[in-house]
Amino acid sequence: MTELLYAEDPEPSDRSPAGPLLVPVRPGPSGCAARLFRTPLGDRTAVAFTSEERLIGTLGPEQPWIRLAEPALRTLVSPLGVTTVTVDPTFSAPAPRPVGPVAQAPVPAVAGRITREGTAR
Repeated sequence: MTELLYAEDPEPSDRSPAGPLLVPVRPGPSGCAARLFRTPLGDRTAVAFTSEERLIGTLGPEQPWIRLAEPALRTLVSPLGVTTVTVDPTFSAPAPRPVGPVAQAPVPAVAGRITREGTAR
């Protein structure tokens, strides 16, 4: 039997994460609802994480979440017209370092004296 290459497969399988996903939620009128986000192009997307560490690292320790399989998440958000699921996103650059006193580099000494025009002689 010949092995098909991915490009030759008439219906290539989408890569899907193995195992359950951690889905950020928010309080809703009848329990909790999956939080939806926007892609850089402005499209709505459902978001999920493969580990609690990644979820906390991206959204913080106070973010509530539920465990769902990818097909269940897709079924949950499809009535809202959301067709994209983003797994393990990074929403921003790393946190900036704390601001403290700015260390100033020493100004090099100029030999000679300064004239009226501000140049050294």
